[in-house]
Amino acid sequence: MNASVPALTPTTRALAWCLHLLIIGLLALAAVRAAVDGLPHAGAVAAAAAACGLVYAAGPFLPRVRLSRPLAAWWLAAVGAGWLVLLALSADAVWVAFPLYFLQLHLLSRRVSLAAVAATAVAAITGFAAHAGSFGVAVAIGPVLGAAVAVAVVWGYQALYRESEQRRRLIEELTATRADLARAQHTAGVLAERERLAREIHDTLAQGLSSIQLLLRAAERALPGRSDSAVRHVAAARQAAMDNLAEARRFVAALTPPDLEGTTLADALERLCATTSARHRVTARFHSTGDPTPLPTAYEVALLRIAQSALANTVRHSGATRAEVTLSHLGDHIALDVIDNGCGFATDGLPAPDPASGGFGLPSMRARVDALEGTLTIESAPGHGTALAAQFPLHQPTESEARP
Repeated sequence: MNASVPALTPTTRALAWCLHLLIIGLLALAAVRAAVDGLPHAGAVAAAAAACGLVYAAGPFLPRVRLSRPLAAWWLAAVGAGWLVLLALSADAVWVAFPLYFLQLHLLSRRVSLAAVAATAVAAITGFAAHAGSFGVAVAIGPVLGAAVAVAVVWGYQALYRESEQRRRLIEELTATRADLARAQHTAGVLAERERLAREIHDTLAQGLSSIQLLLRAAERALPGRSDSAVRHVAAARQAAMDNLAEARRFVAALTPPDLEGTTLADALERLCATTSARHRVTARFHSTGDPTPLPTAYEVALLRIAQSALANTVRHSGATRAEVTLSHLGDHIALDVIDNGCGFATDGLPAPDPASGGFGLPSMRARVDALEGTLTIESAPGHGTALAAQFPLHQPTESEARP
């Protein structure tokens, strides 16, 4: 009936109606019993029962009573006053105490409701003893037992409701997490396929076209007599190879990871550290040293993926609180270092390289480094963190490695 009370479900609504009918039925029973027994004040009992019933019936139809705990307390006080008047006139009114317990426990705060239940029980025992003309254990056991049952039932229901709400929230979080995971897996699959296609085109088509162009240039120089017609044909073939090579480069660039689109490798690594720090309990910092120089796309992709892999392993397995990512331009080399303060591991138990592996594993990092003639060094020991260093030589890139 107030803002802190759980929303009604079909079951709780049915229980509420049962409680209403029980109170009205017990009030009617007191009035009928007084008339049947021929009590001299039967009219007063009927009037008190009717007045108490009217006050009670007004509560569920007053929105402010349902939404305000103070107003609900005033309404319960009015119902209780009417019940006390009826109890003074008829011993049968003692049974109304039982549904009143449930109302008090349901509408009032825990501390206030316990005090109200205790006061109602004392009033019921006192009134019944006055009508019986004596006081004994049998007089007190009914109201006290009823109060104990009401407290146990209402508190048990509230505990079950809280547990149900907690489970509902967990289910909602699980559903949202599964949806996020499905989207992340889909995105990861798309990016992995794009990267695979870029590698395939880079390693096969682009290199093949570059080789064709070089061979045609050599053939042009070696033509006997350098016939104009033959030279024109060779030149046309070279131009076709160059055009297709440029198209292949544009296609590879279009398949470049979105993290590197329109930005530098350093910016992408800095964003990666910021995202990792925001999403996980790891403070990742990025540093750049040396004079930045343009890098082949294949190098940038490899360094970014290695950094992502290393930070993913740090988050998942190391229990680290800090990670340092450093990109170093060393003149004839480019180096990436990822250092964390996690639990570390025994490096002699590392898996063997597997170029076919995917994901964020160390074998995948080794495969990327080996494909570009670089080096990968991992230093770690249990309890002493992990340091990973990847290094690539900055030789003059071939036409298939250069940026389009």
